[in-house]
Amino acid sequence: MPSNPATDLTTPLIEQLQQKAAAAAQNAYAPYSHFRVGAAVLLEDGSIITGCNVENASYRLTTCAEQNAITSAVSLHGPAIRIHAIAVTNLNNAASQPCGACRQTILEFSTPGTIIIFPKQDGTFDQLTITDLLPAAFALNQ
Repeated sequence: MPSNPATDLTTPLIEQLQQKAAAAAQNAYAPYSHFRVGAAVLLEDGSIITGCNVENASYRLTTCAEQNAITSAVSLHGPAIRIHAIAVTNLNNAASQPCGACRQTILEFSTPGTIIIFPKQDGTFDQLTITDLLPAAFALNQ
């Protein structure tokens, strides 16, 4: 069971998360943007839950992969989940980071050290904590 994202996230585990995110992206429903995204959430108990983006003709109703994975994790494990890490990737081989709404959703179920893994322009992956990606976050417990 992971305990500290900064020290426990091994290369094989990162690769496993990236592979599961890529597999989830295969299931994405993206007939409008053709930008198929997958996410794999590693929970503190070691569970990995995936999600993909699901578009809608009314674009605002589109569900992002990160939100899909997180809501699935809550549905399966309850609202007390804590995200250890989340890997996000897309089938377009494009650089991308979670959008602002996804960052806020990740934050809701994270610790300050939660790691987000995402693709860079050169095809490699970067890792940042949620506090790096959302430094002035909104939270009700402030």
